[in-house]
Amino acid sequence: MILKNGLVFTEDARFVLADVEIADGKIAQVAAPGTLDGPDAVDVSGKYVTPGFVDIHIHGSKGSDFCDAGAEHIETMSAYLGGEGVTAFCGTTMAFDEPILTNIFNIAKPYINKETGGAVLRGINMEGPFFNKAKKGAQAEKYIVDPEIEMFDRLYELSGDAIKLIDVAPELPGAVPFIERASKKCVVSIAHTTANYDQAKAAFAAGASHVTHLFNAMPPFNHRDPGVVGAASDDAAHVEMISDGIHLHPAVVRSVFRWFGAERVCLISDSMRAAGMPNGVYSLGGQTVYMTDGKATLEDGTIAGSATCLAECFRRAVSFGVPLDAALRAATINPAQAVGLFDELGSITAGKRADILVLDETLHPEKIFIGGVQTK
Repeated sequence: MILKNGLVFTEDARFVLADVEIADGKIAQVAAPGTLDGPDAVDVSGKYVTPGFVDIHIHGSKGSDFCDAGAEHIETMSAYLGGEGVTAFCGTTMAFDEPILTNIFNIAKPYINKETGGAVLRGINMEGPFFNKAKKGAQAEKYIVDPEIEMFDRLYELSGDAIKLIDVAPELPGAVPFIERASKKCVVSIAHTTANYDQAKAAFAAGASHVTHLFNAMPPFNHRDPGVVGAASDDAAHVEMISDGIHLHPAVVRSVFRWFGAERVCLISDSMRAAGMPNGVYSLGGQTVYMTDGKATLEDGTIAGSATCLAECFRRAVSFGVPLDAALRAATINPAQAVGLFDELGSITAGKRADILVLDETLHPEKIFIGGVQTK
């Protein structure tokens, strides 16, 4: 397959007019426009040729949750996400005890890197249970505990080294030595925390490099008390943002791109099972969630993840005034880099997996290729 004359999003986050050849599941070459041809060539003039979206923080979609019992729920998520242009994802857990997490990991393990025809599960984002109860958000308080490295080590081994991210509140007892050890195995992210600036700085010094859903479930940035946000500005390799227009005001979304730079922002969905579903009553982490007009909340009004796919979060970021190249980088290149997958995916580069989208002028996918197979 050859895609001719498209506006190709390159590894250095620029659009260039080019031809792209797909062969044997890979990007065979990226060449000057009009130089490649063949019987299966398709002219995509005026269209954007981009990497597939990479969602490193997603709980569920289309009525299913990564933590549900039964592999069919992973397959449902994979099919829905793939149809929206998300070609890779990290299934994200909630605060649960070790026996529950063990069962979740046992179900997920056979699906890590498995080709299902939809989005490929690339690893696990272990969000919880090492949180501060004061900032639990939609996490179930009964499962929240102080950091326990032995528990993490057991789960990491059980997963087949597939945990890509582990979240922790750095102010908790034992958090700093936990971060020092866990960061040697995967990315450590600051999350669900009351940490002040100095405590967050200590976490970054110990090996943390990531911040989960910036501004949400943490103290606000203050000019005399900058907190986690200020420390992240100094030290974080990447920060996540939920750009659904509910978790953050559009002005904040624009500001974070200017403040942190386009190379440090990862757009995420943080979506739960209500994504792609009508208004109704759902669940997340064992708690009842009410979804009305795209907003998912607990009974007390606490926001309970999002009901918006990453593809739509990307489009909304652009609608908020984020430059197209910056928003696209934050939904493809950066998340792939953040969890160590960029050697294989996340950009239109010869030799990488052919996870490719052809986007129209509204930024919706006209064509979707996952591992070189056209699924739309």
